Amino acid sequence: MEFVYQCQNLDEVREQIDRIDRALVALLAERGLYVKQAAAFKQSSDEVEGGKRVDQVMRRVEKLAGELGADPQLTAEVYRTMITHFIASEMQEFAGRQARNMGNAAASA
Repeated sequence: MEFVYQCQNLDEVREQIDRIDRALVALLAERGLYVKQAAAFKQSSDEVEGGKRVDQVMRRVEKLAGELGADPQLTAEVYRTMITHFIASEMQEFAGRQARNMGNAAASA
């Protein structure tokens, strides 16, 4: 870490944690919007599950955790949970798109 504010009391520590929590939640929301966009480009459920991409992301964040001084086990657990959630969300989006496409095809037949 380049700079960590040296808190003078517990209230200051909590203010910093709250600031970080807000940033983390905002980043999760932003990541989710990009995941939703990615779902629109995927043509199969195999692409949605993206085993190679998941492995790539996990290797990258585990390396980042080491570089930035984060707990590697915690980082991996958080990312596994997040990726599992986003894949499930993408699968729902993909299934809905497939159903709409089939409905449109049936309607035009």
